Amino acid sequence: MKINIFRSVLVSFFCILSLLIGMMIGSRTTPLRSVEGAEFLIGLSFTPAERDSMLEGLQENLKNFENLRKESLPNSVIPAILFNPIPVGMKTETHRKPFKMSATEKVDMPKNIEDLAFYSIGQLAELVRTRKVTSTQLTKMYLDRLKKYGPKLECVITLTEELALKQAQRADNEVRAGRYRGPLHGIPYGAKDLLAVKGYKTTWGSVPYKEQVIDEDATVIKKLEEAGAVLVAKLTLGELAWGDVWFGGMTRNPWNFKQGSSGSSAGSASATAAGLVAFAIGSETWGSIVSPSTRCGTTGLRPTYGRVSRAGAMALSWSMDKLGPICRSVEDCAIVFNALYGPDEKDQTVYDVPFNYDPIVSLKGMQIGYLKTAFDSVRNNKANSDSVLTVLRLLGATLIPFELPKRPIDDMSIILSAEAAAAFDELTRSGKDDQLVRQIKNAWPNVFRTSRFIPAVEYIQANRIRTLAIQDMSSIMKNFEVYVAPSFGDNLLLTNLTGHPCVVLPNGFTTEGTPTSITFTGQLFSEGKLLAVAKKYQDATDFHLKHPKLDEK
Repeated sequence: MKINIFRSVLVSFFCILSLLIGMMIGSRTTPLRSVEGAEFLIGLSFTPAERDSMLEGLQENLKNFENLRKESLPNSVIPAILFNPIPVGMKTETHRKPFKMSATEKVDMPKNIEDLAFYSIGQLAELVRTRKVTSTQLTKMYLDRLKKYGPKLECVITLTEELALKQAQRADNEVRAGRYRGPLHGIPYGAKDLLAVKGYKTTWGSVPYKEQVIDEDATVIKKLEEAGAVLVAKLTLGELAWGDVWFGGMTRNPWNFKQGSSGSSAGSASATAAGLVAFAIGSETWGSIVSPSTRCGTTGLRPTYGRVSRAGAMALSWSMDKLGPICRSVEDCAIVFNALYGPDEKDQTVYDVPFNYDPIVSLKGMQIGYLKTAFDSVRNNKANSDSVLTVLRLLGATLIPFELPKRPIDDMSIILSAEAAAAFDELTRSGKDDQLVRQIKNAWPNVFRTSRFIPAVEYIQANRIRTLAIQDMSSIMKNFEVYVAPSFGDNLLLTNLTGHPCVVLPNGFTTEGTPTSITFTGQLFSEGKLLAVAKKYQDATDFHLKHPKLDEK
């Protein structure tokens, strides 16, 4: 049986190859067999007469493909089809309220400045504001740690030292002059190296692009500069945003150097967890903030699709990519997100919706959903997951069990595959995909090639089912504003497809001493309530206050 299947696949492969050759040389016999072989690959069956009728149109399509491929399409060019995550009938908030932070207690300067490495943004901001520490001192401290531990963790692609010291000096001058910009003023951070920064390489973690310089600042880089933040490093990502392996090695988990940090925001999570930056910017298409935050014990916010401009960022999937902060606490995520969100007149997918965050919230009587089957089926570290529900109940929440809509969630991943193959079409056709570090079946080079055979009709159909899933989620979430779920499984892909925001944060440790996580998911554009609820849980625990001991590794 297996031999027959293998033979069928082999025959189909050569049929497709001969179809292309046959069309170019005008053969009338080989293409008919080739069409039949192609049918096998896409699960359809036509009659001989139907195949004969199709030939002329297929040959015309091939000419169209060849002409279209002559057009230069940089990765930055978006398709003229924009994804809309908003369900029918939904109305977004319009009233914009002032941003509120938790009250900051008096913060004293420690004897050893390196003790500041794991302070929260709020604590660092208070020290900068009261001029107990300068941005330059902070920046040099983090640069020293990046130089010391960055090579061990393999989490840094480029130190932006010259730029950082210039930005830090400007921040110090402004603070002395009484022009304090807010809680990010003078705070050092790192950015995933799929974000363009003028004057520095933007490598996308990939061999074919390792010398690439993009002469612009990504919008999120500009917004953080306007907030006064200091860019100290461009951090690693799994090559072309998959995993934790890049052209310089494998980014490490600071809790266990033998483990990769997971990906694709590998360096952003690793550096933040290790206290090499105060916070970092990551991106997520399908788990690239959630997964490394889980592995490294950081707190990450994946915003609603259409919340943060992706201008100047590498595109992988135009209808799924999202940029967000990776921090050491929920409130740090709120502070950073407050600087990032909103339109920029470049990314047409961005909505102008207020972000209203108030950390003072009571969970007493609040209805919070929980994904019952997912909690019941957890196999590893189940006690950590179940303890989250216990804490929420102790805080007064009313937990509402629910299940995900019955849709072919995994099968809709062809949307990502097709868009990624289009984003790197030239890489595939040029043969430069052979330069990528990972060449196994389950890696981009093979996925890009395989995705060339996803029919346009099936891509559209998957997106139509996606519309149904959006409406399903809208109906489900009428019962609660926030729900909690284990960080992986169908929920992760589904909510990336529907565009819902989530906060991932540590909820304990494995028996080996590495972090575990839980995910809170909110309604579209409701990051304010989502973060406040997640913060309430985090404040009732202390997992985010524990840090890896790097010198013992």
